[in-house]
Amino acid sequence: MTTTQAPPAEKTSRDYRGQLERLLRGQVTWTFLALVVLCVWFTIQAPGKFLTLTAFSLIAQNASWFLVMAVGQTFVILTAGIDLSVGTVLVLSGVVAAEFYSHHGGQQASVPVVLLGIVFALATGALAGALQGFLVAKGKVPPLIVTLAGFGAAYGVSYLITGGSDISSVPNHLSSSIGQSGVLGIPWLIIIAFAVALVFGLVLAYTRFGQYTYAIGSNPEAAIRAGINADRHLMKVYALAGLLSGTAGVMSLAFFSNTTITGHQTDNLTVITGVVLGGASLFGGRGTMLGTFIGIFIPAFLQNGLNIIGVNEYWQYVATAAVLVAAVYLDQLRIRLRNRALSPTEAPPRRTVCRELIPHE
Repeated sequence: MTTTQAPPAEKTSRDYRGQLERLLRGQVTWTFLALVVLCVWFTIQAPGKFLTLTAFSLIAQNASWFLVMAVGQTFVILTAGIDLSVGTVLVLSGVVAAEFYSHHGGQQASVPVVLLGIVFALATGALAGALQGFLVAKGKVPPLIVTLAGFGAAYGVSYLITGGSDISSVPNHLSSSIGQSGVLGIPWLIIIAFAVALVFGLVLAYTRFGQYTYAIGSNPEAAIRAGINADRHLMKVYALAGLLSGTAGVMSLAFFSNTTITGHQTDNLTVITGVVLGGASLFGGRGTMLGTFIGIFIPAFLQNGLNIIGVNEYWQYVATAAVLVAAVYLDQLRIRLRNRALSPTEAPPRRTVCRELIPHE
């Protein structure tokens, strides 16, 4: 009895492909290890200052609204889009709520007024996101251009409403609850951020909405042929990103007890860096919420650690930008390795989708 052996070239291709698949599966692990190395290095550089319970709690609170925005950004990037306006939509949502509070009791506003202001903030974020989604989906304007315009427009409207001055008449009920208190010693900001990441991580992994998001990012033409209304889904994704930016706006407003208009100009850089570091591809179709959850803490720990050891604030921006470029380079490298691992006859189009796995809408 004779056995047929695979040709050397085919065997090499299979071995190489197996190694690459293991590498891709370990993306979240590598991101987590990078976070651990970062923590160890800063702990060595600033013993007793960096990885203390107080410092960690403060880092987690400061990263909470970044994580919430990163959850929405993950959905957008999975569709091969991008949202540069998350930070300014945060500002605009906070400004709308703060302006409402200033005319309805200010710091002494009642609980119903506080809740109504939160609703206005969330609605503002969702509306801004939906408008951008409409321009991307129906107007066929590139997401980069739409959200860059949204970045400027949201800032402009915020300045028009406030005259360029921060509003500090934030209700005590809001700042003393969401902003300052917690449950079992865990601040509400951290609880809210973790809950948002968990809920939408499950949505991404186990629901039709998540399945459609992956499908559109993988191959929009095939997704449409499979019965998905791609335009409507894109508008939902951008509206979700705006809604979560509005949520982050409420969290920031509660924490700082004012609107901090000029404090979120580079939030989009931090958020996109975290999502890409978590393994999401800017070409769409690949990424996980667990990766985003881990990845968002890398720029947070990096900025905090550099601040503790006395690095100039502007160099911190440079460092975050460098990390983003490195993450995108690694994403490009993974794509090239994948294409090399597949033989010409085996290699599928860059974006593929299985019709049978996608239920009709």
